[in-house]
Amino acid sequence: MSDRRPLWCTVLSVSLILCVAGLARAQEAAGHRGQNVAEMKFGPVPGLPTCATGSVQSGDPTKGPFIIYAKIAEGCSIPWHWHSANEHLMVVTGAARLDTKDAKPLTIRAGGFAMMPSRHAHQFRCANACSLFVYSDGAFDIHYLDGEGKEISPDDALKPFKETAAKPGA
Repeated sequence: MSDRRPLWCTVLSVSLILCVAGLARAQEAAGHRGQNVAEMKFGPVPGLPTCATGSVQSGDPTKGPFIIYAKIAEGCSIPWHWHSANEHLMVVTGAARLDTKDAKPLTIRAGGFAMMPSRHAHQFRCANACSLFVYSDGAFDIHYLDGEGKEISPDDALKPFKETAAKPGA
């Protein structure tokens, strides 16, 4: 089995780094450590469906640990995927369904928390519009999977949901 990744993986990784770095720089320019949701600047997160936006609150997702406040539209799905780093979710508003390969589905409501270890396959869907904090202990990446657990492109993963992956600068 080849250790080489498809070209789209490389392109996606570079795109993620460029776009998420821009979100992080915008937060650093604010020069403070806290803000209210109404003051946050939201933008697309490359690789995620366009129905999900984020605002970097801490760190630089292209380099290491970070916290993002995310807004996800009603019915928005992030199909089966995994991340290289551990991912921690805390729902602020709404409700979301979290499926993992080794556990029963979990509905997380406002105040609810979930943690997925590194490389742990999961999928996420907001039943109604939701917002949540996402903390990761490493740089951001996303690896979508098909029904057999093989890595696929974001476009292929999102097509059944009539969604597309956000692109850098979008």
